[in-house]
Amino acid sequence: MRRIRCAIYTRKSTEEGLEQEFNSLNAQREACEAYIASQKHEGWELIDRAYDDGVISGGHLDRPALQRLMQDVDYKQVDQIVVCKINRLMRSLADFAKLVDRLDAAEASFVSVTQCFNTATSMGRLTLNVLLSFAQFGHEVTAERIRDKIAASKRKGLWMGGNVPLGYDADGQTLKINTEEAEAVATIYDLYETHGASNIVAEEAAKSGIRSRKRRTKTGDCRGGNVLSRGHIHYILTSPIYAGRIPHKGKTYAGQHPAIIDPARWQCIQDQLLARSPAPGSQATRKTRASPLLGKLFDENGARLSPSHSRKRARRYRYYISRGYVTGCKDRLKGRGWRLPADPLEQVVAQAIRNYLSSSEMAALVPNAQVETLKRLHNLQDAEQN
Repeated sequence: MRRIRCAIYTRKSTEEGLEQEFNSLNAQREACEAYIASQKHEGWELIDRAYDDGVISGGHLDRPALQRLMQDVDYKQVDQIVVCKINRLMRSLADFAKLVDRLDAAEASFVSVTQCFNTATSMGRLTLNVLLSFAQFGHEVTAERIRDKIAASKRKGLWMGGNVPLGYDADGQTLKINTEEAEAVATIYDLYETHGASNIVAEEAAKSGIRSRKRRTKTGDCRGGNVLSRGHIHYILTSPIYAGRIPHKGKTYAGQHPAIIDPARWQCIQDQLLARSPAPGSQATRKTRASPLLGKLFDENGARLSPSHSRKRARRYRYYISRGYVTGCKDRLKGRGWRLPADPLEQVVAQAIRNYLSSSEMAALVPNAQVETLKRLHNLQDAEQN
């Protein structure tokens, strides 16, 4: 009799009830163990490994226990995957196709305890396709219903969750003002009316001690409390939430939460921002030259360098700079920040690539015709840059 090594896979989408001594994962495993025991006469035996994914959605395959299970299948250490219901393993046809290809390559299959079929037979695969089609349809209909509910709630001015903006605290389906943070938001609006530039507002806000909200994650880590970046300042200045409105898909609706900034004043700020933004088609809005070393340079502290530029007498100078210069935390750098001229650095790297392409090592790896093609491509790029 052929020995069939069986692995049980269990999953639960939410954390509700997982703290109990006998939870949903235990119930799934117990049902699968009983089914494997009933097939003992067919040579089925349970391997001593647990594959449990708790608080993970089945809408994707990026699940730790599932990845370990499929790796064991690839190594031919598992012959049969046993699940309580098919939606515990997957719930889309695309995921089904990916898993079946890997199972076929390893000469393995899977079986559902409460739905009598297995992928070892053509009829089982047909049944599974039908069930998955209905499961995917039900999931998409549910998602559409949720989106419609969110849209209807926002039209009524309700807060539907997400990151709570600075200046407010969540209060059910609405927001209430956080007095201390609301003063910081009002200060940011005052600074913009005085200076009219987001970069100056960011510097002045940092000097005034205005920081982002501190919050504690589920793991106990403390996040936030940082200097507000120009992007965060711009979000605060343009968010209609501070004028007592709720945004949704390009439209705004009267909110049920109090405004921190008077709506008329908020609209004046928007007019100022629009007046100071570059006109469409102007030199400032044209597509600028890309930074080919973006994401590939790091300073002495291991922080990734960011591209930047400055202008002097209508000439544009590009740089790769440390993050402290971007966020406005120059005082934290203490003179150790990097500010590398982009053009000379990129030319040195490009020359090194050319030398490598012309080397004997590269000639042994790549046919001469391809090397010549790469050289011509680099020459064309240099001509375009000049």
